[in-house]
Amino acid sequence: MMKDIKIFIILGLLSLGITSCLDKFPDDAVEQHKAITNIDQADEAVIGIYSTFMNSALYSGYLTLLPDIQSDLVYAVNGYSNQHGAVWRWDIQPTDTEIEAVYATLYEVIGNCNFFLDNAKKLEVTLTNDDDLDYLERLCGEAYFARALAYSELIKLYCVDYKSDEEAKNELGVVITDSYYGEKNITRASLYDSYQFVIADIERAAKLLALGEDYDTAVDGELFNASQYFNEYTAYALRARIALYMRNWDDAIKYSTKIIESGYYSLASATTEYSPGVSYYQYMWEHDMAFEVIWKVGFTVTNYGGSLGRVFWNFDYSNYYPDYVPAQWVLESFDANDLRDDICFYTVATGHSHGLTWPLLYKYYGNVDLYNSAMLLHTSMPKVFRLAEQYLIRAEAYARKAVPDYNKAAKDIAALRTKRYDTSYGGGVSMNEKNAMEIIEGERVKELYMEGFRLQDLKRWEKGFERKPQDQSLEHGSRLKIEADNPLFVWPIPQHEIDAPGSNIQPNKSNK
Repeated sequence: MMKDIKIFIILGLLSLGITSCLDKFPDDAVEQHKAITNIDQADEAVIGIYSTFMNSALYSGYLTLLPDIQSDLVYAVNGYSNQHGAVWRWDIQPTDTEIEAVYATLYEVIGNCNFFLDNAKKLEVTLTNDDDLDYLERLCGEAYFARALAYSELIKLYCVDYKSDEEAKNELGVVITDSYYGEKNITRASLYDSYQFVIADIERAAKLLALGEDYDTAVDGELFNASQYFNEYTAYALRARIALYMRNWDDAIKYSTKIIESGYYSLASATTEYSPGVSYYQYMWEHDMAFEVIWKVGFTVTNYGGSLGRVFWNFDYSNYYPDYVPAQWVLESFDANDLRDDICFYTVATGHSHGLTWPLLYKYYGNVDLYNSAMLLHTSMPKVFRLAEQYLIRAEAYARKAVPDYNKAAKDIAALRTKRYDTSYGGGVSMNEKNAMEIIEGERVKELYMEGFRLQDLKRWEKGFERKPQDQSLEHGSRLKIEADNPLFVWPIPQHEIDAPGSNIQPNKSNK
């Protein structure tokens, strides 16, 4: 019960805006690889793990943007700055610095987690205070989850789709390391073993991060600030996501249901106002806070990551010069009463010489508080896990089971739409064998637009796409037809990893 009481106190302090030992900011982080000899240094080491997730190579930049820019969701416009141009043109090489940065930074997270976990074992035997032991246990849970998350992203981007357990045992996974010290076997595990390692870490994390019976009282309507820290429901969210990717429909339903039915999270309403003229859904994007957010990368005015919205706005305090604009087909996919359309997109005249007027991605225009406090343009806190995704995971799992349950899938889509559509929406969704996946796929595009899911979705659905030119779209890249078996759906392993002394890392087909 000691840990439960501590969590109650921590969340109570967070709701009052008072700092606690869980307020992890990068300027408090322990020096990388400095020995951990006490509980304060252990806490500082985990602060460092959280801070690595701020890196612009990860969720506040490349890891979120590149998979969607590579897909069919946006178009580069004439006059763009060539940001992410190679990825958009499908001209990705094993020496691409952006692809290298994602790979290297994810392994940096893993290395930091391994360093902490190795040292935590040594520290544990020296501690005599029960509170310190409980707190170290929680810190280990955070490290196990961070490692699982980093590995899951590597698998998603640098490995083929998971078809079945038997096939996955013969497919290449990622290089698995579970210790910072000692000799490393620099070779890729199987795809099956890679996912099993992730699942084992998630299960450890869920146990160590269990919230306990006091959590419901502690929340008391204030989950906003707590959402930047890992907890057992963060673990369930990742578990549901990878179950979907592994085609384990029963587990996808099991773990998404844990979150949906927990009572700790609720979908942000686009009709109910948080403040005059601002709905809860709009507030979520303008202030990066909502009961819907399961985990976000927390920023402050002095510690923040990349600017997710820069390539969609490039505001110079006078005009907007977007590099990328939404695809016309995406804009046309929103129903007339879908309020996400007006909230997530805003039509402006750009400052480009051609004067293109187009709906730009307001979703990432930037956090109002960060702008008002520090003039940070287009900087949003990445919301890595949201309740909306869990509804979409469960709906797809219901629809794709061996014996589909289209009624339950339809209820999940209806629950999401009820919170996103205007009051004239009746809430009825009818699904059957012919239309179920079309509805779910369309809903994932609208709800998860530019949040880093599209390339993986197309890969696991075994679908290609075709781009056709739209107003002022860049010629090179606007006429592109990608087949479902294109090897670049799987990113190449960075060449320097393959060429490193002692490396036995096998390349992907996209390396050749």
